[in-house]
Amino acid sequence: MTRATRVRAVLALAVIALSVIVAVAVPVRLGLDLRGGTQIVLEARDSATVEAGADTTDHTLEVLRNRVDALGVAEPNLTRSGEKRIIVELPGVEDPREAAGVLGRTAQLTFHPVLGTAEENQKQKQNQQQNQQQERGGGRVLPDETGRPLRLGPAALTGADVAEAEALFDTRQARGWFVTVGFDGGGGTEWAGLTGAAACAPPGDPARRVAIVLDGKVISSPQVDPGVGCRTGITGGSTQITGDFDRDAARELALLVNGGALPVPLETVEQRTVGPTLGAEAVSASARAAVIGAALTSLFIVAVYRLLGLLATVALACYALVSYAALAALGATLTLPGLAGFVLAVGMAVDANVLVFERAREEYAARRRPTVRSALAGGFRKAASAIADSNVTTLIAAGLLFFLASGPVRGFGVTLAVGVLASMFSALVVTRVLAEYAANRRALRVRPGRSGIAGHGRVRARLARRNPRPMRHSRRWLAVSGVVLVLAGSGIAVRGLDFGVEFTGGRLIEYATARPVDADRARETLADAGLPRAVVNAAGDGGLSVRTEKLSDDRAADVTAAVAELGGGAEKVRDEMIGPSIGEELRTGALVALGVALAAQLVYLAVRFRWTYAGSAVAALVHDAVILVGVFAWLGKPIDGVFLAALLTVIGYSVNDTVVLYDRVRELVAGDRGTPFRAAADTAIVQTVPRTVHTGMGAVFILATLAVLGGGALRDFALALLVGIAAGTYSTVFTAAPLAVELDALRKR
Repeated sequence: MTRATRVRAVLALAVIALSVIVAVAVPVRLGLDLRGGTQIVLEARDSATVEAGADTTDHTLEVLRNRVDALGVAEPNLTRSGEKRIIVELPGVEDPREAAGVLGRTAQLTFHPVLGTAEENQKQKQNQQQNQQQERGGGRVLPDETGRPLRLGPAALTGADVAEAEALFDTRQARGWFVTVGFDGGGGTEWAGLTGAAACAPPGDPARRVAIVLDGKVISSPQVDPGVGCRTGITGGSTQITGDFDRDAARELALLVNGGALPVPLETVEQRTVGPTLGAEAVSASARAAVIGAALTSLFIVAVYRLLGLLATVALACYALVSYAALAALGATLTLPGLAGFVLAVGMAVDANVLVFERAREEYAARRRPTVRSALAGGFRKAASAIADSNVTTLIAAGLLFFLASGPVRGFGVTLAVGVLASMFSALVVTRVLAEYAANRRALRVRPGRSGIAGHGRVRARLARRNPRPMRHSRRWLAVSGVVLVLAGSGIAVRGLDFGVEFTGGRLIEYATARPVDADRARETLADAGLPRAVVNAAGDGGLSVRTEKLSDDRAADVTAAVAELGGGAEKVRDEMIGPSIGEELRTGALVALGVALAAQLVYLAVRFRWTYAGSAVAALVHDAVILVGVFAWLGKPIDGVFLAALLTVIGYSVNDTVVLYDRVRELVAGDRGTPFRAAADTAIVQTVPRTVHTGMGAVFILATLAVLGGGALRDFALALLVGIAAGTYSTVFTAAPLAVELDALRKR
């Protein structure tokens, strides 16, 4: 064993041991779409937030955190997003209406002297006109609890003077629920002065009342008790807010008072709710798909590469462990797309091993006195540049998902990036250590055929016998690609794109019903209920999804009742509400992400190769993207954030495939300057097709299993990737390669 091998072995053991410790000690944090709960995005409606910047938003964040803590939600997460938005995650909260109402309330609490009733004042109209102009309630006319208008004086106290509040139930006088309010030192003095002034008015006089106003509404206006002396007031620094409160209303009021007032009003611009059953099913489906897909992939690799395939399977298990531990150590949130990405990365991790093994087969066949050890060394050396280039292109796609996407899709970007780095470690370190150890054993020296690289392989042998030259008809292949492009693109023109609520704004509610519900019947029922533009589709196994424009919580409850009546009961498993402004931002962000992805790949390929390679590769990427979007248009599938993740992954995969081919062309041209570019492209295609087939099969096993076992979103994600991989594999040989040939001829002319 060489010194380099010993260093790699120590490194591999250290990383694996550390990964085991982290995996056992640190659990991965699941996103709300996997464990169930509600995510609410709040945005300041007041321009003061922009002027005050981060300080005002931080103050708002602290107030919201106090309110969420008072709600008793386990493990809530509140983060600031930019200068105007705050993201609130509430695990386990399935009915977001109460939480959204509490979080969005400004909670401006004020205490006012009552100057009289509006009927007693001849200047009522003038006071009403001044209502919006005077600060702190001076001269305001507001209805009391019974609807009778009161004319209020300036606020004597605000919520800032309150030390604490508590909701209690009166068991002695049977007054029901009320809220006790305790003032701080200065607030207690002000309260005594306010009630003392009111006590000077005779009983029954409106001026003997004190109005308690919350967000511009009188919630209580009790008279000061006759036993309270004039100018003395209520001492002790506390009072009671009474009214027609039930338990929830009293607790909500106490929560708002204790949490403090928001410095600016907030508006809910995005809201997502996922039931725990849907998340559990997604985790279960992904786990089953991972186990079955990985088992099929492992059997395939072992069948093709024998002993080295078995060692690569062991390395794949180490890859899964290392990537899981890395996600846990980074504190990353594993979302539904991220979970799918983790499963997908298991299949894509095969790629680096296949690249090495195919190059090792070539090395073994090219040497006069080949050995497994020397062939492996040559394979790792010659595959290094292709592995680096192909993985960098995938990392570019992952980085764009993280920086330009939002919500769960960002989790997919993190998972994909971690998966790429972990796969490189497993292939270049773990697999190499195991392979070199096996190559030094006497059994392989005597019988090298057991290794799996002492031969051409079936695919390579058949190609060698036929010696195909596909680039003789490069323009014909480009014409075929053009026809395929037109057929797919016509789906966009004929059927149109079904953008999800993430990009259009609106509300999407998914139900699990007790019995199957016909979508047409549900559509008619909702039209009769005043929602003629509701889009109703079957979802999952016997479920139903309803998508509408902006829909209030009360109207959403009507929809739920209608679906429950049709389905003999309905459970809301998913509820998403996206405001039109944030939908437009997400749509713009998606287009920017796609454009930047293409530009970034163009720049990278132009640096690593020549411009003709880069131009043809990006043209092939556009070809793949249009085909994928067109297929989804023909099938009527939604274009949403998960689809965006799949599309950028396809771009990364397609470039990955093309880079491997270009790397071989560059090597052949550099090795023999007299070789025509067209002939080098033919040879490179023949030499890289085995790698393309074997890598593609590894990913297809995983994705096909995910498409069969996964739910709605996972199934669409897997379908998009299957279509993308097929398009990417085709475009590498029949679009990128012939276009590069034609561009090279143009360059020479």
